[in-house]
Formats: sequence, C-alpha cells, structure tokens
Amino acid sequence: MIDNMQFGTIAVIGDVMLDRYISGTVSRISPEAPIPVVLHEKLTTVAGGAANVATNAAALGARVLLTGLVGADEFAPELIRTLRRWEHISTDGLVTDAGRPTITKTRVMSGRQQIVRIDNEDTTPLNPAITAQLVEQAHAAIDRADIVVCSDYGKGVLNDVVLAAIFARAHACGIPVIVDPKRSSFAAYRGADLITPNRHELARATGLPLDTDTQVVAAAQAASAQFGGNVLVTRSDEGMTLWQTDGTVTHVRAKAAEVFDVSGAGDTVVATLATILSAGQPVETAVTIAGTAASISVGKLGTATVSRAELGRALMRDTQDSGKLVTLAQAAAITSDWRHHGMRVVFTNGCFDLLHPGHISLLQAAAATGDKLIVALNTDHSVKRLKGESRPIQDEQARAAVIGALRMVDLVVLFDEDTPLEAIRTIMPDILVKGADYREDQVVGGDIVKAGGGRVVLVDIVSGRSTTALVKAAARP
Repeated sequence: MIDNMQFGTIAVIGDVMLDRYISGTVSRISPEAPIPVVLHEKLTTVAGGAANVATNAAALGARVLLTGLVGADEFAPELIRTLRRWEHISTDGLVTDAGRPTITKTRVMSGRQQIVRIDNEDTTPLNPAITAQLVEQAHAAIDRADIVVCSDYGKGVLNDVVLAAIFARAHACGIPVIVDPKRSSFAAYRGADLITPNRHELARATGLPLDTDTQVVAAAQAASAQFGGNVLVTRSDEGMTLWQTDGTVTHVRAKAAEVFDVSGAGDTVVATLATILSAGQPVETAVTIAGTAASISVGKLGTATVSRAELGRALMRDTQDSGKLVTLAQAAAITSDWRHHGMRVVFTNGCFDLLHPGHISLLQAAAATGDKLIVALNTDHSVKRLKGESRPIQDEQARAAVIGALRMVDLVVLFDEDTPLEAIRTIMPDILVKGADYREDQVVGGDIVKAGGGRVVLVDIVSGRSTTALVKAAARP
C-alpha cells in the first residue's frame, strides 16, 4: 500500500500564493453599515496555489522543487517560511519580481463561516527578463525531477513562453507533465500528458454539456483533441472521470464525506496524482488514491494538506472486506479495486480442515508479505480426491467461515480442481505464498505470478502440526 511506495522528485511550476486566514468571533452588526463586526483572534498563513500543490506532495513524502514568482514585499518571506516547514520542499526556484506583489488571498472567518475574501495580485503580462528567469529555474527543476506539475491559476507565470519551455525540456528528459488548467482553450497545453480540469473548466473549454457520464466522456475526448493527452475531470460530489487516449474510461465515485471547505481540493488531487505516479504506479491507481485524498481534504477547513498516514488509513477503510467468501469472479473484481488503491495482493491455498497452530503461523506469515490476503480453499470434492473419502472433517462452508473470521484474512475463495491454478490465473496475485516444505519450482502457479511481475514466497512451517495428526489423536481410545 501507500506506506511501502517509494516516491520520487516532483517539479511544481506555477502560480504560488499565500493564503491568510483572519479568524475571530461575530457578536454584533456594525452601526456603520449592515455588516458583521469580527473581533480579531488570530492570523494563520498557509501555502496556496502551486505552493499548496507542493505542500500536499511533501506531506505524502515526495521531494518537491518549486518554481514560481513572488514580489519584493513582506509576504514573500512569510510564504517562504511557510514552505520551509516542509523539509522536502526546495524554494530555490522562486523568482522575485519587484514590480508586482506576492499573490495573497486573505479570508476573514468566524468559526467555519467565511465573511469576506480579499485578493492582492497583478496579472499583467510578465516582462521578458522575468520570463527568462522562470524558464531557467523551470529547466533546472525539470532536470532533477521524475514528474512535472504545472499549476496554472491564470495569474501569469505559465505564459506561452514558459509553457513551451517546460514541455520541450520535459519531453527531452522523458518525464511526464500534468497540468491543472485555467485557460479557456487547452491548446496551449499541447505537450502535456494529463490535464485535470474541473467541470466548469471543461465546459468552458469545450462548450459541451456535462450532466451525465456519457457527456463527460465526450467532453473529455473533445478536450484531449485540443492538446493531445489524457484528461482527468474532477466532478465535485460525483467523483472523477479519467479518459485516456487509448479510449479507456475510468470513473472514480466520490467517497461519502462531510464537506467543510473545497478550497485547495484540486491542488490535493493533482499533488497526489503526481506523487503516486512518481512511485511508478499506473494512472488508474493514482486517480483512485487521489479521489480518496480529495475526500479527506474537503473535510478540513481552509487550504489543507493530507498526510501519508491519514491517506493510508483511509485507503484501508475503503478496502475492508472482512474475510468474506466470494466467487472467483467477485474476487477478481475486488482485487482490481484493491490494486487501484495501491494494495499488494497475497494468495495462499490449502484444505484448512481442522485449524491448528501450523495453519495460523502460515497465514500470519503470508499476510505480513503484503497488504491483502486471499485464501483459496479446496472444495469438499477436491479434498476427497486428495485426502480420501473420510475427509474433510468440516464442510467447505464451515471451513470458509472459520478461515474468514481470522483477522489477517481479507477474502476466501473456493476451487474445485486439484490445484488452485485457475484461481491464480484469475486473481493474478502480487505475492504467492506456500510453506517452506515446497521448493519454489514446485509451487503451482509460481511461474505465472513471476511472469506477471510478482514473486513467490516460501514461509517456515510449524513441524508436528497437521490435521491428520489431530484426527489420529482424536481416534485414540
């Protein structure tokens, strides 16, 4: 799962901001105008815009090289101090433009209620000298990165010259680029591998309706035609839809969550996407995990980050299956979802007729090798063929109930053949576990698992423990 992923370095380039929250209480209306009077209690500052993307990626454990623009004012040092709370963020790529302010958004709050927001910014075109500095810093970051994020808030940093330089350098380095877009046409993002428009941005760029899944897919395809890459549409309480250039469509439904504030949720999505992709995970896995991260983010007040630990806990909650007995087809669907959540699937098998310490030791060792454990049980017919007419002692439903009740077991399936080969082919586990009384070349399905990029693990067994020995002991006078 996410705890075991090794994240890379992300170059985040775009419009950095400082989000300021002035908090207080309201107990009266002003006599000067019909507005609330806020009694000031505290001021909180957090990173916003591209800087929020950087802090979200750092919170998950990625290394971040941040490129953007700040002013020569009192807010630039405050933003840098805020960013340096995160040890994995480099701010060396921030360029100072004395002719414009550091972008700030000041929100006046009473409890969870926002009273007013005050923005300070200058969106006039950058002069050529500042553009050249941004290109130089962007190139330096890309040369050291595994993936690039362009966080475009339409404030001027990602102008045509800077975007073209980013795409050219990233292409030369062979690393992907994700863009969180703000333009009314996506043509300027040609060269990006993935863009992440929200519903409003996609509708504006394509002029198409977005009321149904089918319409969203059609609009995503139209958007892709503008720039040539994949499209992830963030759809608020309807989740997200990923359209890929090969025609593959993935819908990730929103998790049920109490929504306090959607500020920065898009930043959380793009940061999580980039972080998971930097670990070499497929885009479908990155999108699923990003959806879970977004559901955590909107439950927090204001611009917020999601930590690796809390995301890991949420992903585990999303994939709780409680050892239930399922069909092989159901198990394949469930394990596909597990993998999209970043889980490593473990498979072991046996008759497990009368449960004993040897069984428990095997299952504990198997569970420790990955994130989710599937136990395949021989059916009653299969056991009789292997063990004789007197077996099993317990029928398959009873054995499944006992095995499924163990805390370390996540799913149970039955197989009627002499070996679990078909079950292994269907589930394609990441890790196949057997007792060390086998050699690796004797493990049924081991070659299939290894060919698929998985591995075979042999675990020590407890000697002198077996169902046969228990049956013999019970038969003694």
